Amino acid sequence: MEQKIAFFTEGMHVSQFGAPQDRNHTNCRTDVAWQIALEAIHFPITLPNQKRMAGEYDLGIVILPKKGLGKLMTIDFMDEIHRVCKKVAIMQEGPNWNWQDYTMEEQMWYYNTLMSADFLLCHNNSDINYYKGLTGKNTYVMQSLMIEDTIKEHASIKENRTDHRKRVMIGGNMCSWYGGFDSMIVANEFDTGLMAPSMGRKIPREDELDIKYLPYMDWTTWMKTLNECKYGVHLMRTHAAGTFALNCAYLGIPCIGYKGLDTQEILHPLTTVAVGDLKSAKDIAHRLKTDKEFYDKCSTNTKIFYEGYNENMYVFQMNEICINEGIK
Repeated sequence: MEQKIAFFTEGMHVSQFGAPQDRNHTNCRTDVAWQIALEAIHFPITLPNQKRMAGEYDLGIVILPKKGLGKLMTIDFMDEIHRVCKKVAIMQEGPNWNWQDYTMEEQMWYYNTLMSADFLLCHNNSDINYYKGLTGKNTYVMQSLMIEDTIKEHASIKENRTDHRKRVMIGGNMCSWYGGFDSMIVANEFDTGLMAPSMGRKIPREDELDIKYLPYMDWTTWMKTLNECKYGVHLMRTHAAGTFALNCAYLGIPCIGYKGLDTQEILHPLTTVAVGDLKSAKDIAHRLKTDKEFYDKCSTNTKIFYEGYNENMYVFQMNEICINEGIK
């Protein structure tokens, strides 16, 4: 990117991304991947200026935290970010409805903060009209991204994922946020071992289920572990970054999931169902298990579709947004 871009998040580090060693980051979450691809600098949202000059950055991207808003509500951080950045965008964090569980004071603060941005960024096409209707501001999808350098060895898959690659990975725990029970019911159609990550919302006694729960691991190790699976199921009603479906696509793993999530709908069109349609999800699982031709088609297609989410496409997309917003 020719533009100078700064990210402002709840992280407390100050870092300039883009060096070769950054690309070997083993725990490269989506927000870190964005910063690496854009060769951006990161500042803590509570310390936005770091004695920077007015207009030093062409674009500032602000990611508001999902919780712990107390300190932010007492400081004029957006004024300072506007001072050091020629244009300021706020990027969606979590599902678009999450902020409506805040206190009334926090909801008004959140809305007013959105209104102070020049434009908005969001996760999915289904979010665009929500934010446009809420604020009247230009809103664009900033697609999820993986930096592939530490996982390239896992890119090639064995044909049809035979031999030991028989397990199914479900995408979350047994709570409404992740829809883990929906995923478990559908995943049981495969009659094979179930695996799942241990997320922060894991509830007591989940370990008693017939699921192999994985310990916390960095993203590179997660991708290596996911590559041992043949199927993915992530029937999550909470639509945000969609990294599970994206990770599966990179590895050629068909993923069953709900509509409304771009990485699911675009990368796994043949295994996407309406929210709550467990009957169709179970039918797809049965077909993936019994119809080799269908499985191969889903596996091959999702790897091809993933190329629309690679780093070059992400940078191109961000350039287009900058051009549209007059950011040079």
